[in-house]
Formats: sequence, structure tokens, C-alpha cells
Amino acid sequence: MPSLSVNGASLHYTDEGRGAETIVFAHGLLFSGRMFDAQVAALKDRYRCITFDFRGQGQSEVTRSGYDMETLTEDAAALIRALGAAPCHFVGLSMGGFVGMRLGFRAPDLLRSLIFIGTSADPEPAANVPRYRLLTLIARWLGLGIVSGRVVPIVLGKTMLNDPARKALRREWVDRVVVNDKVGITRAVGGVIDRAGVYEEIGAIRVPTLVIVGEEDTATVPAKAERIAARIPGVRLVRIPRAGHSSTIEEPAAVTGAIDAFLASIA
Repeated sequence: MPSLSVNGASLHYTDEGRGAETIVFAHGLLFSGRMFDAQVAALKDRYRCITFDFRGQGQSEVTRSGYDMETLTEDAAALIRALGAAPCHFVGLSMGGFVGMRLGFRAPDLLRSLIFIGTSADPEPAANVPRYRLLTLIARWLGLGIVSGRVVPIVLGKTMLNDPARKALRREWVDRVVVNDKVGITRAVGGVIDRAGVYEEIGAIRVPTLVIVGEEDTATVPAKAERIAARIPGVRLVRIPRAGHSSTIEEPAAVTGAIDAFLASIA
């Protein structure tokens, strides 16, 4: 599998498709670039599609440090440059959105547009931090499998959780989460829950921007998406019915359709 050494970390990535424009996909916490499989499959006939795994997650290197959002943003910028992908359409889900926002006001030359999915411009809510630290501590010593029952209702919406026809799909994604390196995930979670808010800064973003949110998202509720949309000039906001925090997996066709329509509109 291809990997690239950037900013002191070896990052796993995929590079598929062809087209005049490039889409770079940045995943959410606990997952990997695989959470965009459906979007890449649908778009790679018209766009070059790049996914990558953040350090400590998926198939990327578990480094000793560098899990703060600023370093992860530098990682993403270095990868975009190294792969000759600029200016790209940057799609960031949750943690990937935290990084995308920072790219938006720190490295706008790398971007053609921004697409945020299930993300927030604010710090982690204080009420969540002790619970997430406890789950992380348990996972560090006992493995991710032991806490998966607590984590899954955070990352998936109620429709997905209660649909018997998608039991195998739920199991598939839980399995992909629990195989993450427990040390890497511990460090990655720390970077997410200790992040600073960037709400004031995102007002400087000037590239075309789309915000997508699942109507059943409880990790970053729809009000967070509305708050982003109110701050960045000219933002388009799309709500995805029957989707939670991992909408690219839960309602892939709806998310892909929203991305496709947005990109066509700014072509």
C-alpha cells in the first residue's frame, strides 16, 4: 500500500481516478480513509480522488507526538503539496473538518473548495471531555473492543443502529475501528478533545464551501453545522435525513449526491 513521509510521519494514502480536478478526503476520529469508499467509487471517473489516514490511525504510522490539530493540518498540507494535488477540493469529516477549517484560513492557496461533514468550529464540549478520557484510558489498557459498545452510538445514527438489514455493515465498521492501534488512537483522541476552537478564524475563509450534516448526528449536532454556515460567507448547508455522525457510511448516496452537485455548481 502506498505511503508518503511528510512532516515527520509516514502516512498511508490512496490515489485513484482521473480528471482535471482533485478531491482530497480526510476522515473522522477512529476511522480511516475507507469511510469514503462509496464517494471515491462514484466520483473517480471524473475526479482524481485521494484519501489518507491521519497519523496514529488506519494504516499510518503511530508517532510519539504530533496529534494536535495544528500538526495534523501541517501533515495534510504537506501531503497535498507532495502529491501535486493543489488546488484541491478538500472534504473533511469531523476531525477531518477540524483540519479543513485550519487549511481554509492558513493555506487557502492549496484549496479550490471546502466540504465539511459532521464537524464543528468550536472546542470539544466540556461535558464530553471526562467521559472521552475515561473511554480512552480503558481502550489504551484493554483494547478498543471493550469500549466499542459505548462508541458506536456516538458515531452512528439511530436509523443505522436500528436497521436489521444493515447488521453486517455495522459489524464491518466496528471491526475496522477496533483494529486501530490502541496507542495511536489514545493519542489521536487527546488531540481532538484538547483542540482549540476556530470559530472566529473561519470567517476569513473565502473558497466555495459546503457544509453537510446528518439529521441524527449527536456527536456534532446540526446546530454546529448551522453555526459554521452562519460564519463563512456564501456557505451552502445540506442536511442528510436518516444519517448520524458517519453519514458517508450511513447514507452514502445522499452524501455523494450533495458533493457532486456542489462541485458541478462551482466548476
